[in-house]
Amino acid sequence: MEHTQKSDLFETMPIPRAVLTLAVPTVISCLVAIFYSMADTYFVGLLNDPIQTSAVTLAAPVLLAFNAVNNLFGIGSSSLMSRALGAKDYATVRKTSAVGLYCALASGLIFSLMVTVFRGPLLVVLGADAATDAATGDYLFWTAACGAPPAILNVVMAYLVRSEGASFHASVGTMSGCLLNIVLDPIFILPWGLGMGAAGAGCATFLSNCAACGYYLVLLAVRRGKTCLSINPALLPHSGRILTGICAVGVPAAIQNLLNVTGMTVLNNFTAAAGPDAVAAMGIAYKVNMIPMQIVFGLSQGIMPLISYNYASGNVNRMKDTLIFNVKIAGAFLLAITAVYYAGASPIVGLFIDNEAVVGYGARFLRGMCLALPLLALDFLAVGVFESCGLGRYSLLFAVLRKIVLEIPALFLLNRLFPLYGLAYAQFLAESVLAAAAVVILVRLFRRMYAEGTPLTFGRR
Repeated sequence: MEHTQKSDLFETMPIPRAVLTLAVPTVISCLVAIFYSMADTYFVGLLNDPIQTSAVTLAAPVLLAFNAVNNLFGIGSSSLMSRALGAKDYATVRKTSAVGLYCALASGLIFSLMVTVFRGPLLVVLGADAATDAATGDYLFWTAACGAPPAILNVVMAYLVRSEGASFHASVGTMSGCLLNIVLDPIFILPWGLGMGAAGAGCATFLSNCAACGYYLVLLAVRRGKTCLSINPALLPHSGRILTGICAVGVPAAIQNLLNVTGMTVLNNFTAAAGPDAVAAMGIAYKVNMIPMQIVFGLSQGIMPLISYNYASGNVNRMKDTLIFNVKIAGAFLLAITAVYYAGASPIVGLFIDNEAVVGYGARFLRGMCLALPLLALDFLAVGVFESCGLGRYSLLFAVLRKIVLEIPALFLLNRLFPLYGLAYAQFLAESVLAAAAVVILVRLFRRMYAEGTPLTFGRR
């Protein structure tokens, strides 16, 4: 019965309904996740202390680096699992889930150890100075030194659950942790509570991620026998083929996030030269701009199981129709948000901090950043298709183009031509090229599929 329901969702359900079933819970969970990330900035901003707000901004590249591991074992595992479901290879689904989970846990522990051992050099690389060093280090202690294992594990487990089409359960786990974080933030941060400042924001994040991990473990225990997912360590031996399949998609996705970390670190270092007010403003503008970006990212990740399943089962028409439907929705949404952000930049930034200088910087940053949003619809959805189909080389190509070839050089050039404010337009230049590349590659990809047939990742035995 369980497998029949999954097949109906992936094979016969009308595309708008299937997309809503899979993507809406994922989008909501991504939205809640960015709101909880912004909650740190908001509640720390209530202290009206640019140093505390800067600490959250400067530490952001480390937390973004978690996504490299999340993508390696989350996107890599879920893509392989959904393609295996399309090929009716349920043994591969079970083995992949176990490998993905335990590799994520081991990576989190290694990450935690490295942040602890290399704390001093790390703070220098992040751009912390004498004024922001202590606050940034305290925030990193809770979010990375203590928090890396649960932060990574809960995201990867959400990907594993979602790969079977159980987007609702995946989203409940994510949202439960996020909502708990929002509740705990003011208690730990503000003077009327524990008064820990930025460190309190990190502690609240750590506790909420632990709670989310607990939810997924209970879910798997309750659904035992009704799911193909497994956490049985006995499935790990002789899993080389599985790990290779995970890495084929996961490594390019991880590299993409590591390059994002590099780009953000370069951006923060340029901004830090203008002082804590500019750093705080860039952090606020960046997180505000992340709201629509995360919605479209959630949409692209939500439909991945649908794309993967139909790719493996050879239904190219359903793949193409799903993609076109999502491009229309995402494009219209991002155009509307861009107009709102550009027109209302100052009051939007002013919601997060009562500081005239920070609001002035932030409004100009947000107006530049938001111009790239409509182009991201094509970029994100194209990369989602590549990851869904196991075409990691295309994902890697886009990652290299985005950061190494386009965005990071644009940061250096624009900062030289238009000091500080030019930084906000680097992403727009990069995405203009990537959007055009996405259209060209997707058209060629679908033409090849129609001409040669969809290559199945798993042979039917």
